[in-house]
Amino acid sequence: MGYSKALLEDLEAKAKQLRKDVIVSIGIGVAGHVGGSCSSADILAALYFYKMKHDPKNPKMEDRDRFLLSKGHVAILQYAALAESGYFPVEDLKHTKEIGAHLQGHPDVIKTPGIEAGTGSLGQGLSIGLGMALGQRLDKSSRKTYVLMGDGEIAEGQIWEAAMAASAYKADNLVGILDRNRLQANGRVVDRFDSGDVIAKFLSFGWHVIEIDGHNMEEIVKALDEADTVKGVPTVIVANTIKGKGISFAENVVSYHNGVLTEETYQKALEELS
Repeated sequence: MGYSKALLEDLEAKAKQLRKDVIVSIGIGVAGHVGGSCSSADILAALYFYKMKHDPKNPKMEDRDRFLLSKGHVAILQYAALAESGYFPVEDLKHTKEIGAHLQGHPDVIKTPGIEAGTGSLGQGLSIGLGMALGQRLDKSSRKTYVLMGDGEIAEGQIWEAAMAASAYKADNLVGILDRNRLQANGRVVDRFDSGDVIAKFLSFGWHVIEIDGHNMEEIVKALDEADTVKGVPTVIVANTIKGKGISFAENVVSYHNGVLTEETYQKALEELS
């Protein structure tokens, strides 16, 4: 299947805008998850503006796709996607993590429209997503549940319990997406808790595996479309990414997992993303 140049360029522009929104959400002098948000921005752009069926005017629409942000510490990226989709004003992003604001450090299913579950305690999102996917199947819905995980997060045993269960239940409407940027809070994943050959692992658990460049928009949308054709088994998209992608001084820099922007670096980031 071919994709038009206009579509891919539009999605790439959306991803760049999401990264700018992330920087605005973080602001100056306050720690924020720059790295993992920017590594996942292309994926969320493709999900929210190409693949998923959702309605900002009716967030609880029954016949909708579900998205679970298992690595909930990058909530600012999902907030950016929700705001740009029209769930709430983009101006709200400037008030992220303020007392009383509806946009907090981790997703809040009660206060924030478009959030499917409170996440951020790492390792739980795939289990929640599997439950939602099985519920969709009981409802005879044709929609899917998408779960974005981090490659540091998958050291949690609950991820693999959910992976085994998803295969056992033949949950072909569940799509896991692994943001494999190879860095976590305190260093390289391989040095902290190496999960080994994740592709071989998911294959051994009975999943259909698609490996892509997580910053190549054509590969992303092609993988999401391929997942629609898979029957009888769940799908995982292993997206090879760069932590801090799009911001030169943050790319592959561990300290920007949850970094603080100065006036100078804040302005530089916005300039590079303009």
